[in-house]
Amino acid sequence: MSEQRRSSNSRGYEMRKRAEDVRRTRQRIVEAAVHLHGTAGPALTSISAIAERAGVTRLTVYRHFPDETALFEACSSHWLSQQRRPRPEAWGAIENPLERLTAGLADIYRFYRAGEQMLTLGMRDQHAVPEPVRAAWEEMTREYVEVLVAGGAEADDPVRRAVIGHAVAFSTWRSLCREQGLTDRDAVEVMVTLAEAVGTDR
Repeated sequence: MSEQRRSSNSRGYEMRKRAEDVRRTRQRIVEAAVHLHGTAGPALTSISAIAERAGVTRLTVYRHFPDETALFEACSSHWLSQQRRPRPEAWGAIENPLERLTAGLADIYRFYRAGEQMLTLGMRDQHAVPEPVRAAWEEMTREYVEVLVAGGAEADDPVRRAVIGHAVAFSTWRSLCREQGLTDRDAVEVMVTLAEAVGTDR
């Protein structure tokens, strides 16, 4: 092998190694942020704490994530990738509105229970979460509502839409299941019964 080819191969190896080191460092930072957001909460998580847990300097954190929004978006994306997210495309295929609502709420409440600690701290510390990240979560919730009201009487009924919007909120699940002690199944039944009653009464 010629000296030139060996040199080229060596440079290629060094570039790949450098890129892999950068990727691993970034991953450590994201995982540190996820851990701290899920244990202390966003408002109590400092860049210094993230850097310390990731084993890097504050400057390194800023080098990978130039602003708070970029770090929060990476953290949110990584956490969601580890969850079994609700599947509105699955329950959206159910034609009967009440059956769809039952399936959708069961799926959403399962997700809330599995991610309860992170979601609770995120809700508590909403003021510390960058607006684009809050907007993304709000959009996800709106998607759930739109799928659950599609094709039913509630699509044109602001009261039933409001009931379903209330039903899909994490705060509703937490109130029913944590504060009042209902099971997920019981909570789903209560909210479906309420949605049905609103439609019947009106």
